[in-house]
Amino acid sequence: MVKLTILGYLHEHWAMLVLLLGMGIVLYSDVHLDKKMIRRISIANMMMFLYSISCYAETYLGNQTEYSMFRPILSAFNYSLITFILVTVVMIMFPNQKGYLFFPAIMNAVLCFVSIPTGIVFYFSEDNHFCRGTLGYLPYFINALYLFYFIFNLFRHSKAQKEDLRLILYISLTSVICLLLPLFASDSTSHWFNMTIAVNVMLYYVFLLQKYTKRDSLTNLMNRQSYYTDAERYSNNITAVVAMDMNGLKEINDREGHKAGDTALQVLADCFWEAARYGQRVYRIGGDEYVILCIDTSENEVLSLIERIRQELAKTSYTCSIGYAMKTDDSTIDKLYQLADAMLYNDKKQFYERTGKERQKRRI
Repeated sequence: MVKLTILGYLHEHWAMLVLLLGMGIVLYSDVHLDKKMIRRISIANMMMFLYSISCYAETYLGNQTEYSMFRPILSAFNYSLITFILVTVVMIMFPNQKGYLFFPAIMNAVLCFVSIPTGIVFYFSEDNHFCRGTLGYLPYFINALYLFYFIFNLFRHSKAQKEDLRLILYISLTSVICLLLPLFASDSTSHWFNMTIAVNVMLYYVFLLQKYTKRDSLTNLMNRQSYYTDAERYSNNITAVVAMDMNGLKEINDREGHKAGDTALQVLADCFWEAARYGQRVYRIGGDEYVILCIDTSENEVLSLIERIRQELAKTSYTCSIGYAMKTDDSTIDKLYQLADAMLYNDKKQFYERTGKERQKRRI
């Protein structure tokens, strides 16, 4: 007869424990993520650790010939914990969600524990066999709701760069598979679920750290280094460069302070992001300087992009100057940027002539 031992548990969950412990060590010394994000990842890791212990104990009791009163308690705990793990992962991926997102998970936990005396979700026969009650598929339904909500938000934020979407789609797909697998597999798949979620959380943590090397921390746009990398990577496919420069940033900084200036830069970044379409990659390459690399984009599409930018800016109290250049047979990316910057300079000159404002150059 298989015994319930620490060595047995370690044999089954060693890989996950190494992964979770490693993440704990890395999170302890992390200086990039905010405390709320670190706390959520730590909570998810702790829940996965508890889930692995509970699943190991429940599996052991399920292999016994005699029914134990602890088995329904562990089953209720496991069903509840899976849902809380999923909702926590959603909160990690999309941190701006509200607390009411936990309501279905709480309802699921209540019904699972109510099922211990009533059998409404699950019960066990006298010979220790698991049986589903009237609401037997409720935990799967609620977990499916969370995964649907996750995928919905994924596509709602579909303007992310395509390399970002690849990883998030992978995380979503593997999570869906591990949710559906128990419906079709007769053996225990709790280890698969636990390990998959642990790996996915680790992958997303690495993804978040990677963002700090690729993205501008103030605006969340791609940064200057990403601009240089992508200019080389997509050099054969870039058909246009659009340059943007904010009007009056120094005046805002002098009059209202640098915090107001940072807000203005963030608002402009959001406008450029909203205006961009697939193949139009937005970067902040300096103080108030922004660039869009247009991949396989016609001149009419570039003009439409610029018009959308102006429409988005019209909703704010800020303005910017814009220039663009289309690729020719002998033009390089640097040459395109110089031409776009020259058009931008003329646009800025006309702005100050038209408004009568005094143009203030920033101090170096």
